[in-house]
Amino acid sequence: MNTVRLSDADNVVTAIQALEIGQEGAIQPIPRGHKIATCDIAKGAAVTKYAQVIGYAAEDIAKGSHVHTHNLDFRNVDTAYEFGTNLRPVAPAATQDTFMGYRRATGRVGTRNYIAVLTSVNCSATAARKIAAHFTDELLAEYPNIDGVVAFVHGTGCAMGGDGTGFEALQRVLWGYARNPNIGGVLLAGLGCEMMQIDWLIEAYGLKSGPTFQTMNIQDVGGLRKTVELGISKIEKMLPVVNDVQRTECPASELMVALQCGGSDAWSGITANPAVGYACDLLVAQGGTGVLAETPEIYGAEHLLTARAVDRAVGDKLIGLIKWWEDYTARNKGSMDNNPSPGNKKGGLTTILEKSLGAAAKGGTTPLTGVYNYAEPVTAKGFTFMDSPGYDPASVTGQIASGCNLVCFTTGRGSAFGAKPSPSMKVATNTEMYNRLHEDMDVNAGTILSEGRSVEEVGREIYQMWLRMASGAQTKSEAQGLGDFEFVPWQIGAVM
Repeated sequence: MNTVRLSDADNVVTAIQALEIGQEGAIQPIPRGHKIATCDIAKGAAVTKYAQVIGYAAEDIAKGSHVHTHNLDFRNVDTAYEFGTNLRPVAPAATQDTFMGYRRATGRVGTRNYIAVLTSVNCSATAARKIAAHFTDELLAEYPNIDGVVAFVHGTGCAMGGDGTGFEALQRVLWGYARNPNIGGVLLAGLGCEMMQIDWLIEAYGLKSGPTFQTMNIQDVGGLRKTVELGISKIEKMLPVVNDVQRTECPASELMVALQCGGSDAWSGITANPAVGYACDLLVAQGGTGVLAETPEIYGAEHLLTARAVDRAVGDKLIGLIKWWEDYTARNKGSMDNNPSPGNKKGGLTTILEKSLGAAAKGGTTPLTGVYNYAEPVTAKGFTFMDSPGYDPASVTGQIASGCNLVCFTTGRGSAFGAKPSPSMKVATNTEMYNRLHEDMDVNAGTILSEGRSVEEVGREIYQMWLRMASGAQTKSEAQGLGDFEFVPWQIGAVM
């Protein structure tokens, strides 16, 4: 067969390879990964995939026709939500899996050991980069337990809107990175007159200066050069303290994995995302945590998640996020259907509804135990959700701030994404792209189609890699040095 059908209820199938007229009943050429109508579909009728509505016929669509942006309309969802009607009990794993991690004084466990140079405002970004750049691999060679000194700089921190939303989100990001278990030491640098005052941040979160937490402002220190020199001196004193840790055996329940996708295609919801979902189920059975995000990319699939909510409050919070995004896009004269990128569409995805149904598969099948604001600390175990944009760097930044110590990133079109301080692995949705970008891909989920492997088999492979990377095994993005420029806090609200 040259097509794949995902449900008997569907009126489209997906072409595994490009179809010529006459193949599989096609009455026009069908690109690889795109949809073909399996029956006549009247104008205005629903088009279904995954047994769910992905759009409505913009015109009469004949059996065998190409179904895509030219003849498929998007409509905002109007769903009657159910709560807790699809709760599948989580059977504890028969054996407790472990990894070698860094047990912190807080009790949390890191998979890496970085020193972070954080900035309260863009004005101190150059100072932070100069400080971090001083600590070369050669200089750090005598500190083998330190993975690096990294500057996490951003383009905001001042001139922020007064409603508090953006200010609070940035506070959560900065504090979340400072307390992420993959960070062993922190230097927080500011200018001095910015909106995001370091003293306010320290007071809000009860932070205290110490050997592994230091602060400074350029205006107080006396300029850029003096700030860089002082910052280098402060970190030099941190090095032996941060290095004085050893990996110890820790249970897999200490893992919190950011579930992410980017450069999606038609195969994302068929191969990689379901395989990651199975891996998430294995992690949840161990007592660990999976964190799904990208709220615009569950739009149209959120009803599947509310049905898995452990209680009404969790489900209502998710719906509240959906309504906020509908209002957010409307007042900015946008559409929720703006999310599928040109690359997504070239890969066969037509509407955000179709993309979301595939993206939500990363969350597996276990109950939804918690829903969190952007960069809010995730405290529940199991499968959880964090609000964020669909823009990958901003989304992953929030997940790491929420506590994720690993990142799992699926891609169909290809990606060169990496994240510090949490190692990021990439899962390819199709073998063709995996072979083309094999230097960047860690797992080939495309073998589900090209070699007939099961979703469960590939899911176990992904889960086992989580344990290895948590113990220190480098991902391909780490080996290539990615992750220094992917810190992108979500900037919400007006810039004044």
